[in-house]
Amino acid sequence: MATITSDMAIVSHMIHQHQAAEPNHPIVGDRVIEGEGTSQQLWQNWQGLHDLPRVKISDSFPSPQRVCIFAPHPDDEILGCGGLLQQLVANGNAILLVYVTNGTQSHPNSQVYPPQKLNIIRPQESFAALEVLNIAQQVTTVALDLTDGEVFFQQDQFKEKLTAIIRPDDILVTPFIHDGHPDHEATGQVVAAFAKQQQLACYQVLIWAWHWAKPADSRIPWHCALSVDLTAEQLQRKTQAINCFKSQISIDDSTGNLPILSAQTIARISQPWEVYLYESPV
Repeated sequence: MATITSDMAIVSHMIHQHQAAEPNHPIVGDRVIEGEGTSQQLWQNWQGLHDLPRVKISDSFPSPQRVCIFAPHPDDEILGCGGLLQQLVANGNAILLVYVTNGTQSHPNSQVYPPQKLNIIRPQESFAALEVLNIAQQVTTVALDLTDGEVFFQQDQFKEKLTAIIRPDDILVTPFIHDGHPDHEATGQVVAAFAKQQQLACYQVLIWAWHWAKPADSRIPWHCALSVDLTAEQLQRKTQAINCFKSQISIDDSTGNLPILSAQTIARISQPWEVYLYESPV
């Protein structure tokens, strides 16, 4: 167990700093987030994305049914679901935004962004992003206060918290169970398993998968993928909301580390679509 814990810390640090990890890592396997990743243009040019079935919000998310969106760290809800959030509010859905951690470990050894400061800053950035989307007053938020980088080892605590907050008719939205970041994968696995056990509808959103995957990548179950198309206005607001996460898009002057969210990462996630994986709960 000590070895796995050490591996988790190393991978988390690598992901935050965009350094390479060895292939077939025991936690994230070959879904390694390193370098610049697959380009925005390559994804845009893949016909497979354009051919995906389109989500009709009013059918898939009946109003006023509550939708619970899980963010492993404050910003993942915007990166993955900034368009869906806007459409759900317009559709009249109740929304519960669940922050699994407060993302306090994003800047190791930083004097500018130490953990105690990030614990305050990152939720503030997320609220500012919701205001940019013009939905802050329509979204209820809850923080589970699990430890950033350690969600994999806090699954029992995570499940207990789910039992307390999830209702029998909720629709759940969580990161892809193989998204490539340990906290994303642990969140996806816990939420998806809970949804299956309770027979709840569950959508898995691609976030970091856009980085490590390639078009038609067999590691992603494209047969159950659905596209949520964003209008030009929704995409513009999503892009503006991403810019609220100053801690993640700025160079750390105390360490010299580059932004967590590089220009390439932001461009890749700022597409006129979001992709969700869905399988019927029954």
